[in-house]
Amino acid sequence: MTTARDLSPTGAPPVRYAGLLVALVLAVGGYQINATMLSPALPDVIERLHTDSGTAGLSQTVFFLFSAIGQVTIGRLSDYLGRRPMLLATLVALLVGEAVCALAPTIEIFIVGRILQGLASASFTLAYLTLHETLSPQQFGRALGIITAVNGGIAGVDTIIGGAVADTVGFRGIFVITLVLTLIAIGAVHLWAPTTTVSTGRMDWKGAALLGIGLTGILLALNEGSSWGWSSSATLALLIGGVLALVLFIAVERSTRDALIDASVLASRRGWPLLLTTVFTLAGVFGMLNFTIPLLTQTAGEGYGMSATMSALLFLTPASGLGVIAAPLVGHFGPRTGWRRSVLIGSVGTAAAFVPLVLFPQLAWITVAALAVLGVTYTGYQLTALNGLGVDSAPADKPGSLPGLNGACFGIGGSLGIAVSASVVTSVSDGGAPTFDAFHAALWSSGAFVALALVTALLIKTPKNENSTTWSGSR
Repeated sequence: MTTARDLSPTGAPPVRYAGLLVALVLAVGGYQINATMLSPALPDVIERLHTDSGTAGLSQTVFFLFSAIGQVTIGRLSDYLGRRPMLLATLVALLVGEAVCALAPTIEIFIVGRILQGLASASFTLAYLTLHETLSPQQFGRALGIITAVNGGIAGVDTIIGGAVADTVGFRGIFVITLVLTLIAIGAVHLWAPTTTVSTGRMDWKGAALLGIGLTGILLALNEGSSWGWSSSATLALLIGGVLALVLFIAVERSTRDALIDASVLASRRGWPLLLTTVFTLAGVFGMLNFTIPLLTQTAGEGYGMSATMSALLFLTPASGLGVIAAPLVGHFGPRTGWRRSVLIGSVGTAAAFVPLVLFPQLAWITVAALAVLGVTYTGYQLTALNGLGVDSAPADKPGSLPGLNGACFGIGGSLGIAVSASVVTSVSDGGAPTFDAFHAALWSSGAFVALALVTALLIKTPKNENSTTWSGSR
């Protein structure tokens, strides 16, 4: 059994809220812009590194794959080594990855750099845990909302800048920009991130390996299944192998002293409904927002026939901008409202926003309005509250376990949503050019995921410490 020991220096000054928040925003922002700025630059990557779209897409797949693995393993490892050292380590990995990508002569080396960058996704879990352990409930809620707003995208500006840089100096310029920002983030974390308590015990490397194998199999199958074929031997082998590894992981965790994940929490209504709500929510919104909507808005004849820039400005930027405003407000009231109740409010609102989106996709103005509402209900409410609830529901002796796994579920849900949407569009279009009916069917499939998220959200049990006077941070 693990016990906590305090590494904070005696008589240390109170945590500087503003400095801490700036440091953590810079830390998570470094990862986030690496995730979003490169998307419009992929054609330039293909041209300059003399590769094809499939291999370039694989670089994105491994980036998000190692993002999921990093969330779970590094978050839990920080229980033993401390949040600040692990946050600095992830930023150094991000820095090295950016340098590798900026100088990469081949796509293979470029992929290595993307793997290192993906591990830095753990900065989100580490940020949430640091805030929870050092701030009062009200401060935590506000700061959580701000960090979540960064996770939802920087009001769409990051994608626009990425496209502009790719068009002028090429994709390498993006990594030069992010490298400079990461250097600043390392300095800020070194100056302002506090030393927090750590636990004694041993890291569960066996569990981490099994979980990593399971996530690798499932995420690779979801991301590559549409190109390999869903019934191909490679796809089926990855899916079956991944599921078997996860089953073995759960069995091992039940008998491990310092388990990576508390099996009793996973089996309780504090655990599995939360994780399923995250997966279903991300599957519904991510598949719609990052696959179906770009195709619907940019396809001539069968869609709205807009340019990529106009599509982003009208359909993506407003939602991101409203999310940046809404998330801190939801975070401010979250500790009073309760994170579970906030998840329910967001789930109901997101489901309601999907109704006109699914029923009237031929009307562009309704699509714009529905996506704007999602900026509040999805980015503002659901993402903020799901992160807050994950931190609040974690067992006291394993604080990094549930938030890390919940963070991994973001990647699983996003991959699942895109895989299903892509398969629906391909199937309804009979393998030919995408049709309006195919887009409509894909929106229905995304709506089904959102409906499932609402059902599982209703099953979440309120954490024992929610709205109580007990808090791990200072007051």
